[in-house]
Amino acid sequence: MKRLAFIYTLALLILVPAFAQTEPVEIRMWIAFTDFRLDWTRERAAEFNELFPQYNVVVEGFQSYNEAFDATILAAEQGNPPAITHFFEAATQNARDAVTPAGEPLFKSVAEAIGDRTEINGVPVVLDDVVSAAADYYTVDGVFTSMPWNTSTAVMFVNQDILSAAGVDKIPETWGELEAACEQILAMPNGPSNCITWPNHGWFFEQSMAQQGADLANNGNGRDARATEVFFDSEAALAYVQWWKDMNDKGYYVYTGRQRDWGGTQNAFESQQVAFLIFSSSDATVIPANTAENFTTVVSRMPYNEAAGYNGNIIGGATLWLNNGLSAEVEDGALTFMNWFSNPENAASWHQVTGYIPITNSAFNLLEQEGWFAENPNAAVANIQLDLVPTTGALFGGFVEIRDVFTQAMEEILLNDADVAQTMAEVNAEANAILEEYNLLFAPEN
Repeated sequence: MKRLAFIYTLALLILVPAFAQTEPVEIRMWIAFTDFRLDWTRERAAEFNELFPQYNVVVEGFQSYNEAFDATILAAEQGNPPAITHFFEAATQNARDAVTPAGEPLFKSVAEAIGDRTEINGVPVVLDDVVSAAADYYTVDGVFTSMPWNTSTAVMFVNQDILSAAGVDKIPETWGELEAACEQILAMPNGPSNCITWPNHGWFFEQSMAQQGADLANNGNGRDARATEVFFDSEAALAYVQWWKDMNDKGYYVYTGRQRDWGGTQNAFESQQVAFLIFSSSDATVIPANTAENFTTVVSRMPYNEAAGYNGNIIGGATLWLNNGLSAEVEDGALTFMNWFSNPENAASWHQVTGYIPITNSAFNLLEQEGWFAENPNAAVANIQLDLVPTTGALFGGFVEIRDVFTQAMEEILLNDADVAQTMAEVNAEANAILEEYNLLFAPEN
């Protein structure tokens, strides 16, 4: 019996390490979605885990980008960060400046982690295939920082039935054409009470700055060197804000009374209170489907200032960051998943389900070959707009706080008739104070 017990114990000592080696490597991914987009992501993770049983991708959803980011910082402090963190485009500088308790960068460049590999575990690397608008945005100092995921731009949703009834035979492309269309629409005896709306959000201001070919920050929009000054009182900035106020004063634009009111503005369009909605292209499939029983929705480009010409639109959305200091096994697993996650089939499916643009050229081509865009022309507008004139949005610290300063000021202009030039001068001063404080904290050498 003693001999049998010895043999059994010896066998366990030999077999346990073998079994331990077959345990899948856990790859934790933290994203800022808790709705159907989280469900879709978890379904893809489950598929990946079946294809690659050596890994176990676990996806956790958070209520916001900032919550996911803050949780990542806390986890890093505790020595247990996730492998992948989802963070939005305007916070790219914050992500680059974030550090671990040891003073190391919180995130690692996906391009540097991939190196010269063209595949990882048999999965093709997709970085070179990412559409240029997203690739350019997330490439900083010549390095591709992160893996673009949910990407959008600003477009205009049009109630074609109202336009036809008002005798507007061309969808407006410029500010002037939009004003002329609004005049005709509001002259209708049974038309909507207002003409157009969009959320009071800094992103639309940033879009217009790009359209007018104006930088929002110095040092090449913060891309030639760290931004040390922002321009909220520039000629282009004042032109857009004054036009917005004029549209409001004429009764063409309607403000819902809430800052960053995505839901309220969408509802105003879908209930036909307005004929136009400037919004995110991420709803390019959702809104037309919602309105199909009542009216025809057409998606078109965001109108631009004809006096400045058209100089391109920028992206919105978010990207996937690779956490730094992971073990080699976890890092390779994360990179395998990130590239598989954005393969043509997955990127195409994500676009169809959500409305975000197909993030790779291969995904766009696949959808085109399958006839998706022929059947759903609205879905192609965002990619087409982003490809018209290449332009890249600004990078600077404190972007989120500065956006909030702008939206509060814009509310004062819309509701309390605040003077545009004076208000934007105050915004500029406060924004630059935020930026200076940020740079003192994260880049004291500046």
